Amino acid sequence: MIYQPPAELRSRALQLFFKDGRSDGMRTAEIFNWSGHVLISPRTRIGEALKRTEARYTGVYLLTGDKDGKACVYIGEAIELSERIRQHASKKDWWNTAVMVTTSANNLNKAHVMFLEACLLEQAQKVDEVIIDNDRTPNKPELSEPDEANMKEFLDYTFMVLPAIGIDCFIRRTRPPTKETGGSGGENETQKFELFNRKNNITAYARLENGEFIVETGSRARSSWASQQSEHTYARLHSQLLRTGVIEEKEGPKSRTDQSRIHVFSEDCVFQSPSAAAAVVNGRPANGRTEWKIRGQDTTYEQWERDQLDSLVI
Repeated sequence: MIYQPPAELRSRALQLFFKDGRSDGMRTAEIFNWSGHVLISPRTRIGEALKRTEARYTGVYLLTGDKDGKACVYIGEAIELSERIRQHASKKDWWNTAVMVTTSANNLNKAHVMFLEACLLEQAQKVDEVIIDNDRTPNKPELSEPDEANMKEFLDYTFMVLPAIGIDCFIRRTRPPTKETGGSGGENETQKFELFNRKNNITAYARLENGEFIVETGSRARSSWASQQSEHTYARLHSQLLRTGVIEEKEGPKSRTDQSRIHVFSEDCVFQSPSAAAAVVNGRPANGRTEWKIRGQDTTYEQWERDQLDSLVI
């Protein structure tokens, strides 16, 4: 069974302690009423980090850096974190940050951390943008029902904390497709948008949901980046989504200007902004705030957003 993070958690406050007084130095992360403790250290300070008490605890760890021009991570577990990371320091030269996840009372055992390691690897393997340096995927150990429930809750918090400290190797761009097909609502409902590019025979649909701008499964996209700005950030994103199969080729009629076959989104895909989504759909830089319109209306995203702000009661 693959671990599935929960759809949502209650609001929490993250406490960061900057040991060096620097955002890129050694630091710790904790959440009130969570037993977990996270220690982050740049490789340049790893000697000092491994002297800390929590580095001698049982836990899981991540080594992060770049390899072959791509983000890379190694995920492991150890009865004593400091000893294992010391071994990696002499054998792996690509990593530049170590993250140690343990508990403040050192109450994780070998089976616990083996379970956590396997779940972390499963989640990282879903993210195509990241190289995983592990040469094997461990099996989960059998845990008692209470222990498994505790470890899943521990993972919920771990997956909350790691992105907050810049470890984004567990964040998937894709989302399960929505079962809704239309309509939009008020403040707490999903807002639907559409984009038409008749010249290139492109129709795309998106929704704004829980603060995420999501292009929906089946939306069409340009088969290649058409702009001369080939090094544009969104050009690389377009190429990445093609390479990973999020945008895939389908049999269908060719457009008048784009002689390739139809390309569509095979999964719902999250974008950081409407403009990022519009650029990937169109295969060129685009102002998504004007190109996306409320589904079935002529109201642009920009107009809709302005109306939302104007209606606020302060």
